[in-house]
Amino acid sequence: MKKTQHSWHDTAFSNITRLFSFLVFSLLAAILFSLVYGSQETLAKYGLSFLWTNEWDPIQAEFGALVPIIGTLLTSFVALLVAIPVSFGIAIFLTELAPGWLKRPIGTAIEMLAAIPSIIYGMWGLFVFVPFFQEFIQPSLISALSPIPFIGWMFSGAPFGIGIFTAGLILAIMVIPFITAVMRDVFELVPPLLKESAYGLGSSTWEVMWKVVLPFTRSGVIGGVMLGLGRALGETMAVTFVIGNAFRMPESFFAPGNSIASALANEFNEAGGMQKSALIELGLILFLITTVVLALAKMMLLRMEQAEGKKS
Repeated sequence: MKKTQHSWHDTAFSNITRLFSFLVFSLLAAILFSLVYGSQETLAKYGLSFLWTNEWDPIQAEFGALVPIIGTLLTSFVALLVAIPVSFGIAIFLTELAPGWLKRPIGTAIEMLAAIPSIIYGMWGLFVFVPFFQEFIQPSLISALSPIPFIGWMFSGAPFGIGIFTAGLILAIMVIPFITAVMRDVFELVPPLLKESAYGLGSSTWEVMWKVVLPFTRSGVIGGVMLGLGRALGETMAVTFVIGNAFRMPESFFAPGNSIASALANEFNEAGGMQKSALIELGLILFLITTVVLALAKMMLLRMEQAEGKKS
């Protein structure tokens, strides 16, 4: 009798957890369907050309997604370019170098940074960082980097303060706590015996982190980076404050631009008809970009695991 009762409980538990698992796919399918359904007008009018059209004119009902797509990708690229090495350095310090009395305050400060609302980052960026960056940092960067052959054009232009680069820096500050927290947690899971063995063989701290800790925690580190990238791709309010919200192709990293999330935040309330359909399609594009990025990350992990298997 007890065995039958336990069997019934196991079956019910298994079915409930299976239902929860399928619920995730159902939600994703429902979101995808609603985005496709809401963007029918622009899908029918533009087709795939919507992706490489840079015109955005609500008055003439002409729309294209190229400018927001490029702005989203550039700001996320700048954010990760800054955030990954900084997060890696903080995680190394917290797990290997920081004295015990300092680990908790720094860890708490990082967690507090993650808890700050994005609109606060946006207000701080617009009213504090942008004026300081425009007056003291950006002119020096332009004068130093713009004369460099081949890449100088990326850092040319007037020092507006706002723009693609500024939005990327604000995003970097926002995603650093997330990437750092994941890296710190996975670094602490490395068995002490592995690190002590490397130190005993004469390895430096950098060699231990690079050759022992990182290979052991590769999946977790890439997961943390993907978490940060997902936050950067979909961030709305902070980017809206500092990116400039200009629907034109950015001439450099310092030029004003736009992103998918900021375009949605600025225009969705007052949109209707074709404009609303175009904005919903922008949301669909952002959904697909995120999906592709996560799929590529998973494929990269699988390739690395297969390469390790071949070596062994």
